[in-house]
Amino acid sequence: MNPDSLAAALLAVLSPIAERRRPEESLDLAAADVVFERPKNRDHGDWATNIAMKLAKRLGANPRELAQEIADALGSVDGIASVEVAGPGFINIRLDAAAAGALAKTIVDAGAAYGRNETQVGNTINLEFVSANPTGPLHIGHTRWAALGDSIARVLKASGADLVSEYYINDAGAQMDKFGASVLAAAKGEPTPEGGYPGQYIADLAAHVLEQRPDLLELDDDAQLAVARELGYARQLEEIKQSLETFNVHFDVFFSERTLHEKGAEGASAIDQAIDRLAEQGHVFEDGGAVWVRTTAFGDDKDRVVRRSDSEIYTYFAADAAYYLSKSDRGYQHKIYLLGADHHGYVHRLKALAGAAGDDPQKDIEVLIGQLVSVNGARLSKRAGNIIEMDDLISWIGTDALRYSLARYPADSPLALDPEQLRRRTNDNPVFYVQYAHARTVNVARNAVDAGVDRSTFAPELLDHETESALLGALQEFPRVVAFAAELREPHRIARYLEELAGLYHRWYDSCRVTPKGDEPVEPVHGTRLWLNDATGQVLRNGLDLLGVSAPERM
Repeated sequence: MNPDSLAAALLAVLSPIAERRRPEESLDLAAADVVFERPKNRDHGDWATNIAMKLAKRLGANPRELAQEIADALGSVDGIASVEVAGPGFINIRLDAAAAGALAKTIVDAGAAYGRNETQVGNTINLEFVSANPTGPLHIGHTRWAALGDSIARVLKASGADLVSEYYINDAGAQMDKFGASVLAAAKGEPTPEGGYPGQYIADLAAHVLEQRPDLLELDDDAQLAVARELGYARQLEEIKQSLETFNVHFDVFFSERTLHEKGAEGASAIDQAIDRLAEQGHVFEDGGAVWVRTTAFGDDKDRVVRRSDSEIYTYFAADAAYYLSKSDRGYQHKIYLLGADHHGYVHRLKALAGAAGDDPQKDIEVLIGQLVSVNGARLSKRAGNIIEMDDLISWIGTDALRYSLARYPADSPLALDPEQLRRRTNDNPVFYVQYAHARTVNVARNAVDAGVDRSTFAPELLDHETESALLGALQEFPRVVAFAAELREPHRIARYLEELAGLYHRWYDSCRVTPKGDEPVEPVHGTRLWLNDATGQVLRNGLDLLGVSAPERM
């Protein structure tokens, strides 16, 4: 019996009670309106609800008396062992062992689907994250957003969202010319130009360009710059994609900013069309020869220029507007932006842009701002010289430990990682603790085969040890944890749940045997416990996958 079926049972007994007390009023309650929590003290049962206290005033009842009426009726429901009323009207419910233990088979049968839910069904979401300029390697800040963004995408998809994860390639504008000039200077053996990009990686890109175009220096100046910029850009973007794949981060879409500037068949770019669309809604005006969008009408601190008076070139905000509209045009009602700590100023302008585009800034756009992350003892990249590279962190700490640790904390909390702890194979290393629990479930299953224990028998009523009750209770919570993590965009809730589950499993392992001792015969309890063991392994595996972390079978 899970929380949903328990809620249905409670509503079934509540309806006649409510009708008797207030026949003129319809409660019109759904299962989602009944909230169950796991009591911190296991002596108080498996589940607790405050539904009586919430409804007492509407039904003209004393909360504790109403709770007792509900408890008396629930006590006769199949699968419920006992119901008690505590305090001012809490209802504590204890399931019988068979009803609780049946979950183990449910999980094993569901496999990778266990934990998936439909709380985000109907939501079409475009999730943009990382989006680093293709002018250099990914660094430590991008690493945190890559881990968080990909994990958020995974929990939203697991909760039924129609989601696309997207990387916006800032491949237009002055920075690309500076990048090309830097690569060209390195190819010529000249110093980095003022305002350009230094570092060994630029020299490496220059060597690649010369390998692809041995005739580079024979071209005219404009052609040299164009070739160096384009070949260097293509190579750097490929390296960024390789870094992300190594980090187990997958993007559905890489969206090029250049496509927004390209002129279509009718001679207008996506930016031109975006400005025209905003103008049709009355949000564009001219002042001092410049073209503006009146974003202050939607909560921005100032109106935004889309084209300056002394230029025919659109501003970055104009490209932002076209990009935002393109997401709507591609069918994504909800847009989520994950931005770094230095992008606080973007929140109001992006929300105002949503309003100017005709969307609801409170519902259709979400901007998450992350805080800085540091790594104790990390050295600056030898290639880039002024950053800590993602690739270096992966080589040093490992993808699993790095991803788990970065997803383990809320995005808005500053974070300092201790690599020595993350490389340690001890229980004070959270990722090792969880992965070891999974490896232990696999080892128990292997040993069970050798001992002649299999899953041909399943007697859930035998799972009555206190550690089994606690473990089953935690396993039952997994779908709700996933749904909550998706709703709040907080994958760290998955990590903390897995650590709690691993602890409960280790305690169960110390108390309950899956294989018989010595010459003892194999009994139904052993096969039944194997179901519980395998169910725990499945949930650990499913949870780690939501964080983009592997589930090793041996450690």
